[in-house]
Amino acid sequence: MLQKVAVVIPCFNVKKHILEVIDKIGSEVNLIYVIDDKCPEATGDYVNSYCQDSRVKVIFHPTNRGVGGAVVSGYREAIAAGATIIIKIDGDGQMEPALIPKFIKPIAGDLADYVKGNRFFDLDLLASMPKLRLIGNALLSFVSKMCSGYWDIMDPTNGYTAIHASVLKMIPLHKLDKRYFFESDMLFRLNTVRAVVYDLPMAAKYGEEISHLKIGRVMLIFPCKYINRFFKRIFYNYFLRDFNIGSVELIVAIILISLGLIFGLYNWYLSIQRGIPATSGTVMLASLPIILGFQSLLAAINYDVTNVPKMPVHKIWESLE
Repeated sequence: MLQKVAVVIPCFNVKKHILEVIDKIGSEVNLIYVIDDKCPEATGDYVNSYCQDSRVKVIFHPTNRGVGGAVVSGYREAIAAGATIIIKIDGDGQMEPALIPKFIKPIAGDLADYVKGNRFFDLDLLASMPKLRLIGNALLSFVSKMCSGYWDIMDPTNGYTAIHASVLKMIPLHKLDKRYFFESDMLFRLNTVRAVVYDLPMAAKYGEEISHLKIGRVMLIFPCKYINRFFKRIFYNYFLRDFNIGSVELIVAIILISLGLIFGLYNWYLSIQRGIPATSGTVMLASLPIILGFQSLLAAINYDVTNVPKMPVHKIWESLE
């Protein structure tokens, strides 16, 4: 099947880099969408004035929608134009366009539905990454594994991505987070449709550009969003769309741990009120359900880890057409 490739570039204060980024995009790409997200530097007008590449189309936002909102606009345009694979890169020059063929290959080869960059693969290349960002991304990666269900990926905030259009059509684009949680939210949405995600090793490249993703903002906003996505994923995948052994193990864990805690706390309260220490039998009756419950919880986690999607969704849908 002939692949039509589109590149989406959200733009906000990247005027001095955008033309160089576009120039580096190879002939394997058919369409390029530059989204001016109410850029103070008028990047969109600058591209229209100085870029001669016929593949480029500039989309203007009358108000700032955030990086997620800008990418979604590009996604919609690419889908409408009949793109098969859609790449997302930033316009600040930190993502090397020469890697685009490598992002295309796993999807075109029916190995994955979604490809994202991973700056943690090569330990030697991590030397160029700021230490605070390295620690923060490592912690975010672990939290993202639990919330998204993709236990085999790292670097969840990496914005260099590629996705098959048929999978993108399955995702409610209007529900995707519009700001900096966009990449993590995308992983959650992909898991709900059982899409295969592939980590592509890439070098960490940092120039003089200032990151808009602040640690304080992450600490304040991301935890609530991650918790929300975690419970939604568990409900969607283990109770709404499917009911499997992992569902049973999770239910058993909740019941046993709850019973053990309630029984233990009640008897602890009685021992304080009466001034009589609880017997060893009472302690065991409280502890045993909790221990068994945690064993069931570990079994549920193990099932979740081994239940990472393996068969590309776009391949299944194409075989049915």
